[in-house]
Amino acid sequence: MHAQFAPMDHSLDFATMDAARLARDPAFDGLFFIAVKTTGIYCRPVCRVRPPLARNISFFPSAAACERAGYRPCLKCRPESAPFCPAWNGTRTTVERACRLIDEGALDGEGTVERLASRCGVGPRHLGRLFRQHLGASPIEVAQTRRVQRAMQLIARTDLAMIEIAHQSGFSSLRRFNEVIAARYGRSPTALRAVRPHNVT
Repeated sequence: MHAQFAPMDHSLDFATMDAARLARDPAFDGLFFIAVKTTGIYCRPVCRVRPPLARNISFFPSAAACERAGYRPCLKCRPESAPFCPAWNGTRTTVERACRLIDEGALDGEGTVERLASRCGVGPRHLGRLFRQHLGASPIEVAQTRRVQRAMQLIARTDLAMIEIAHQSGFSSLRRFNEVIAARYGRSPTALRAVRPHNVT
């Protein structure tokens, strides 16, 4: 694993986040993610699995930050279905605009960070700094996580063919789609389809 902590909203200290995850408080869903050192898996604060011991967890500001640190998504709480609720001030507009553009496919196919930064009115290095500061991951890493999130939603909620899911999710090829999903979840997209999501409230 890489560094155990990533930048967080300063108003959320360890004790606050620990209490929120033990209470499974939905008000915190999307504000942070819980990485479990003993299993290598990350979860939402509302996850219904047995809470791990506090000494075995780390908190991260985004799913992308968890995956950058080497953690895999939980198959029970489905982090890809968490609301996107970043808590920051100051440079919020730039990062929010970049994330909206990423959601629209700005970094899919031939898209580049340079073009994304230009559309946001900043340089690529500055955009990278803002992403690391607020999300604990680079624009490319955030885009990759968003592709996986879109794919997992389509796998769980539709009967589309995998090649169509790969295309709609922004993957360059079916092969790449299969490789990334298998690396993230430890099983193929077809196997994951058999594991339908549990409702998390």
